[in-house]
Amino acid sequence: MKRYNPETAVGFFVLMGILALAYLSIKLGHVEILGGRDYTVLAEFDSVSGLKNDARIEIAGVEVGKVASIVLKDDRALVTLKIRQDVKLQEDVIASVRTRGIIGEKFLKITAGGSEKLIQPGGKIRETESPIELEELISKYIFGKV
Repeated sequence: MKRYNPETAVGFFVLMGILALAYLSIKLGHVEILGGRDYTVLAEFDSVSGLKNDARIEIAGVEVGKVASIVLKDDRALVTLKIRQDVKLQEDVIASVRTRGIIGEKFLKITAGGSEKLIQPGGKIRETESPIELEELISKYIFGKV
């Protein structure tokens, strides 16, 4: 009968531990290795002040995707959204930049529409609402421009 030396057994357990750690990191970090189960939609905003990459996208308070990228295009913010494959967006949805709480993080809220037509992958959301700027509202109130 062949006996394994202790170094081989320790090496095997270390390797198994590293593989288990890698698996947990991928699962808990929601990392997609072989392509995702989502599709891309674009939206243009006048301002996305405070919105960041990987911000949550919610419909009725349920997370349905993440913000993939934000770039400047013709003096407007072009936001690329990654939406879960099982979520279908109607052509007349409204995308709004919102704040969680008074000074919380920014997220993108999508209000469902009533259209029969759906936005195709790579399509564009036509109706958008920029975030409410608290500083602007206060300055308008103070200087009587309300």
